[in-house]
Amino acid sequence: MQPSQTPNPAESASLRMALQYIGRHVTLTIDRPYGTNHPVYGFRYETNYGYVPGTLAPDGEELDAYLLGPTQPLERGEGTCIGVIHRLDDDDDKLVVVPDGCHLTDAEILAAVAFQERPGRHRLFRSRHQPSTSAPSRQPGHPDR
Repeated sequence: MQPSQTPNPAESASLRMALQYIGRHVTLTIDRPYGTNHPVYGFRYETNYGYVPGTLAPDGEELDAYLLGPTQPLERGEGTCIGVIHRLDDDDDKLVVVPDGCHLTDAEILAAVAFQERPGRHRLFRSRHQPSTSAPSRQPGHPDR
């Protein structure tokens, strides 16, 4: 799939699963707290990152999620899912969760996840049926992870 194409939810089991969470309140287990380093690649987590307990994503792990907003390391978090980062080159999509009542623009979300998401390799979905109107993230010189 070319990065400029609109992803088809029917083609991605992970996206179909993740889209069901948009607008829902979710509780997360944080396994990579804000400010920690990735155990293999070494990059710093600039947000709390975890998963939805009790789920099983197509990659055999729980459904992953970014918890945007809190800037202190957490073990657990909760909030509303306001979007999905759909990866174009693997089937490992991520929920975008914020504290209830928090509102972020597409640009703010894309900037917050840029520490891990590869430029031009993902789309942001803000509704269950349509990707965001913003283009895929592209940042020259950004290392692939």
